Amino acid sequence: MGRIFTILTLIALICATGCNQQKQTRTIKLAHTLDVSHSVHKAMVKMGEDLEQLSGGKMKIEIYPNQQLGSERECLELLQIGSLGMTKVSVGTLENFAPGMRVLGLPFLFRDREHAFKVLDGPIGQELLNEGEQYWLKGLGYYDAGCRSFYTKERPVNKPGDLEGLKIRVMESVTAMDMVRSLGGSPTPISWGELYTSLQQGVVDGAENNPPSFYLSRHYEVCKYYSLDEHTLLPDVLVIGTNLWDRLTPQEQAWLKQAVDNSVKYQRKLWAVSEAEALEMVQKAGVEIIRPDKEPFSKKVEGIYEAYKNYPELYKIIQEIQETR
Repeated sequence: MGRIFTILTLIALICATGCNQQKQTRTIKLAHTLDVSHSVHKAMVKMGEDLEQLSGGKMKIEIYPNQQLGSERECLELLQIGSLGMTKVSVGTLENFAPGMRVLGLPFLFRDREHAFKVLDGPIGQELLNEGEQYWLKGLGYYDAGCRSFYTKERPVNKPGDLEGLKIRVMESVTAMDMVRSLGGSPTPISWGELYTSLQQGVVDGAENNPPSFYLSRHYEVCKYYSLDEHTLLPDVLVIGTNLWDRLTPQEQAWLKQAVDNSVKYQRKLWAVSEAEALEMVQKAGVEIIRPDKEPFSKKVEGIYEAYKNYPELYKIIQEIQETR
């Protein structure tokens, strides 16, 4: 009888210890809409590994990819109410929640990738990340999402006039819709998860995105023309809900920020490789890669910049970006 009592006591102690250890570990739920083979997902896996190591096992990240917890917009809404810890969204989606972000979606805003990273990793980028806090969303860093270009089903886009009469899928972004409209196309907001079917069924005639997304989504199976006009260099943003951030201790915040910074550097290296691979693979699959003259596209969207003069604060940010050297 005494032996049974001893065993039961040991089991109780082990359970209690396990429960205490569980309580001491903070698990952050992170959801995103991308495939697990995407560079962003791989960078998030590294972020989780680094966070666990930095915190000595006190913090972990649980990742839900492939729209398991909803679209980008839905994930942001879950962050706002505290039902989700972190997510990754395109700036194009985030601008609906943090209006200042819309400037990053302006066509031909950055001279090149070096210019973009200098802006994003500097005070302007940090200011825009902080803006979301008043909407319960705190930006932690920018992942590279390359340049977005047009891909179409029936005809190639060599000049802006080739977009006339075409329904082009865009994100739920006023800036993206204004851009496509300025170039002569008909912008059609559709969620990423519904786009393949929409292209197949002719709901839209084309879309615009970066090479890895074009490849990994298998949209190249439907769209055989990819025109690299590179109209926007639109980053992805890693976001945490202030519901969670404000509950973290200063030490936990520091661990998480370090893990985020590591993952951003790692993802940008992966991105460069995946971009080249994606272009090679879609070409092998029969996609015609077009490299049009960008100047006619750039000239057609100049009116969008003029309209921003009516918004002095945003126009000031645009000027600061353009002046960054």
